Amino acid sequence: MNNSVDTHLGSIQIDKNVIAQYAGTVANECFGIVGMASVNPKEGLVRILKKESVNHGISVKNSNGKLILDFHIIIAYGVSIMAVTENLISNVKYKLESYTGMEVEKINIFVEGVRVID
Repeated sequence: MNNSVDTHLGSIQIDKNVIAQYAGTVANECFGIVGMASVNPKEGLVRILKKESVNHGISVKNSNGKLILDFHIIIAYGVSIMAVTENLISNVKYKLESYTGMEVEKINIFVEGVRVID
């Protein structure tokens, strides 16, 4: 995986965990997102991750120098899933491109659950 940005001074390598951590932090700031989800494929269990583990609910891939992200999220009960996901995509795309200097090609969102917020 080559997450790098070339500048006139040289090349900057960005670890995919750094990208995932930043993207997860941005996602948790979005209205309607309760948190990131961890999915256990063997048991089919979904659990919400703590705020410090946000990068575990995100997969980062590189396709021809462009980023592809997969988010596994838990959404608040009673909000529009379409509105929340559109907001998530636009915020993450804008902030991640500004932060890294890399283009985001695609963001896939998997809504793994709904939770009532107190």
